Amino acid sequence: MSLTSHLQELKRKHQTLSEEVEQAQRAPGSDALMIASLKKQKLRLKEEIERLS
Repeated sequence: MSLTSHLQELKRKHQTLSEEVEQAQRAPGSDALMIASLKKQKLRLKEEIERLS
């Protein structure tokens, strides 16, 4: 896998996590721990993208 395609895949995963976080935050009675976990995953992806860019 080339660096460019790897970066694109990381960005796609980051966007998917962003959407999941937004949906979870809008849902009534959503699990705060799950949202925090999703945000941590999203942050790790962002850091990896920045490191590789």
